[in-house]
Amino acid sequence: MKRKIMVVTAAYGYDQVRAAGGQTAMLPIIAEAGADGVEIRRELLTDAELKTLSTMASAIELFGLLACYSAPEPLFLEDGNLNPRLPVLLEEALALQALWLKVSLGHFSHTKQFDVLREWLDNSGMELVVENDQTACGRLQPMQRFNEACQTQNLPISLTFDMGNWLWVGDSPEQAAQNLAATVGYIHVKAAVTHRDSYRAAPPDEADSRWLALLKTLPNDVPRGIEFPLEGQDLTAVTRHYVELLREE
Repeated sequence: MKRKIMVVTAAYGYDQVRAAGGQTAMLPIIAEAGADGVEIRRELLTDAELKTLSTMASAIELFGLLACYSAPEPLFLEDGNLNPRLPVLLEEALALQALWLKVSLGHFSHTKQFDVLREWLDNSGMELVVENDQTACGRLQPMQRFNEACQTQNLPISLTFDMGNWLWVGDSPEQAAQNLAATVGYIHVKAAVTHRDSYRAAPPDEADSRWLALLKTLPNDVPRGIEFPLEGQDLTAVTRHYVELLREE
């Protein structure tokens, strides 16, 4: 069975997506490039689109694509409690017919609300994946602590492993892979190269060999999402190049 490759709409750039008419306008490019699915970003949806997610779901299905849904929200708020908006986000993911909802970890400090979280997930039937973001909450230590707590309590949550984000928070991507690979359910593929006093995302084949080597240490049977800039006059050709690269690597 071939490895599934998803394309994150934000890889085309917010301005490009908006100019094209929204994320639905990117679907033909993604489909023609041979990708298996699309990651829809909540922050790129208009209020009108949020109210008609089933219409977007139909368009995604029409192009023969799978969908996943990314919301720029934390699982846990600053006070350590569950984000009360999670049930709404799960409903949106369901309306989109997504395979999973992706959120960041946020301020995880205790497991007191794990039963509530389990109930929310059971009621929705939606899978949840938690990503290491570019904040202190996305560092290896809290991600590992949360991951271990989920395993201990048999909470059905897997991780989105963003390859490049570890550098933004000062952690080693290789060490993170060593500690977390077993529970990774989705990989955000990108290289991170130095840019001024920070980093910027880049295609893995345009950076050093570290990134393709890192990819080989992660599970080879989970979906891979393209989350580095996809730019050029022929976006379909550019996208196809990376779909094929990541499917083979």
